[in-house]
Amino acid sequence: MSDKNKYDPENAGYMLEDEPGRQERSYNWKTAIGLQQVDQLTPSSYLIETANANIEGKISLNEAERLITEYYEQKPDSPGDERRTEEADKVALRITRLLSSRAFKLSPATLLSIHGQLFEEIYSFAGKIRDYNISKKEWVLNHESVTYDDYRTVRQSMEYDIDKESNFDYSTLGERASIEHIIKFIADLWQIHAFGEGNTRTIAVFAIKYLRTFGYGVTNDTFEKNSYYFRNALVRANYNDRKNGIIATPMYLNRFFYNLLLGESNELKSREIHIGAAEEEYEDNSNPEMSTKS
Repeated sequence: MSDKNKYDPENAGYMLEDEPGRQERSYNWKTAIGLQQVDQLTPSSYLIETANANIEGKISLNEAERLITEYYEQKPDSPGDERRTEEADKVALRITRLLSSRAFKLSPATLLSIHGQLFEEIYSFAGKIRDYNISKKEWVLNHESVTYDDYRTVRQSMEYDIDKESNFDYSTLGERASIEHIIKFIADLWQIHAFGEGNTRTIAVFAIKYLRTFGYGVTNDTFEKNSYYFRNALVRANYNDRKNGIIATPMYLNRFFYNLLLGESNELKSREIHIGAAEEEYEDNSNPEMSTKS
């Protein structure tokens, strides 16, 4: 045990939070890197090397952050794809740092803070609620969009959903019903789409940290290997086109979380989430809109 973690009677027994062990470091990094798939981003080989050095205990997370920061400070301003790689590297590292901490409070301020920490100096609106309405063409919806919250009601919607969840009584529910209730909360929070960009990565970090307050370690490869599926499942949980017989369904999101939390082995294939009978065959959980696989 390091000196900073030794019991201090003048500090009433509180200890400074240290980095997690090797297994959890590995999970955190793999989840953080995998989550870049949701926005079609691929981290650099340098980020992978740095992450492995931290996992193996050769460098601290602070040192990893310093190396990534210096790496990009020394590079000339880069256009297009290289800027996207820089975003992937920096956000992956920041997700890892957030997942390495147990600190969490179920509040709108926490959601805003997570977005701010992830996207500082990447987006000018990091940590700020959007002040315009948005839509996004989704492959899984044949290029239709989920209906997101009106920007004028985002804050009220966030406060309402989080307050309702804070006051929900789980004592009468079994484990499976409790998980399904949490899934519904996460899907509703995502539908608000509080930010101009980076919503899914922010919600994923928020969800993982919230699930830990229920005792779920969330230490497997579900997010690492299925982040694109996770986003598509959120889309289908929030899309209705009743005229064409399409009803919002949590089924796909449930399968994802049953694997994540209950250790089930449900097949997670993005092509099965598509609202039509897709004729093209895609590699499981790959993004058909990406020119290269992440």
